[in-house]
Amino acid sequence: MKSSHTEGQTPGEGCSMKELVEIMARSLVDKPEAISVNEIGGAHSSIIELKVAKEDIGKIIGKQGRTADAMRTILSAVAAKHNKRSVLEVIG
Repeated sequence: MKSSHTEGQTPGEGCSMKELVEIMARSLVDKPEAISVNEIGGAHSSIIELKVAKEDIGKIIGKQGRTADAMRTILSAVAAKHNKRSVLEVIG
């Protein structure tokens, strides 16, 4: 898998929030080709829509929503560095 961040940078440093969500999601699912990420950006907030195959939705959400919550936490930390708020919506 080719990533868009440059050598020596961690995901989140050299890539957008959209790319970060895509990297995280691709590492979790069985059908990475079915992933689609759409970013709806505003001046102070971003909505990230993550679409995955129906059979992979459980892998993204995780037990009691823990995986999705962890992804949201990471996304919020990156957004805070840019003085923004972020919302992650998972669509199956």
